Amino acid sequence: MNIVVVIKQVPEIELVRVDEAAGKVLLPSGPGVVNPFDEYALEEALRIKEKMGGKVTALTVGSDRAESALRQALAVGADEAIVATDPGFENSDPQAIAKILAAAIAKIGTVHLILAGKQAIDDDSAQVPAALAANLDWPQILFARKTESISETEAVFQRTTEEGYDSVATSLPAVVSVVKEINEPRLPSLKGKMAAKKAPITKWSAADLGVAASTVGGNSPTAVVKASPPPPAKRGELITGETPEEIAEKLVQKLRDSQVI
Repeated sequence: MNIVVVIKQVPEIELVRVDEAAGKVLLPSGPGVVNPFDEYALEEALRIKEKMGGKVTALTVGSDRAESALRQALAVGADEAIVATDPGFENSDPQAIAKILAAAIAKIGTVHLILAGKQAIDDDSAQVPAALAANLDWPQILFARKTESISETEAVFQRTTEEGYDSVATSLPAVVSVVKEINEPRLPSLKGKMAAKKAPITKWSAADLGVAASTVGGNSPTAVVKASPPPPAKRGELITGETPEEIAEKLVQKLRDSQVI
């Protein structure tokens, strides 16, 4: 079974800052990390490969900095790593990223399953898996929490819902996004890290993929108009009193005044 795991290199969230005056997000200059939700997708792909055989390919869109994320994927067991990289891809929105990924999937050839994290922690849009399925005209299952059964032609996943989960069957190929409940990602071994450092990474440009610059990058259909930090949380009120009973009475009165009770 040939599985492609779509991963994204994201900044370390605690280092991200917002310039409220300029309305822009300021990203750190470091290499970043693999999007945490994508680690669960990669782990699930490796577990399926261990049961059925086949190949796991890690795929991303980004600059040369994205190689660090791909090498992390190689270190834990991915067989191949591919980055779609081109100056024309810079500033692509999620819809444009999905278009680029779809072109890369078509170039890879036979793919039975695409796995991805449910969302990236930098923009939280959760658009790419669904948009990728739409570009490929493949079925999709989003927010999967368990692989119930799988073959090269069909699969059954548990899809998370507000009430619990549904068991959803799909023909393959398909695109599936996963939540963290699906597994516990493994850590890379020293041998895996050493091998990942030397492993080749395939690079495909816009010309290699046949992607028109007029549909991606700065020509993406959407753009961030302004970014601002969330408003500060409202400070709570400390209720005091001589006795627990007095404190409780004051609390009840405030809840009644606010029409909570």
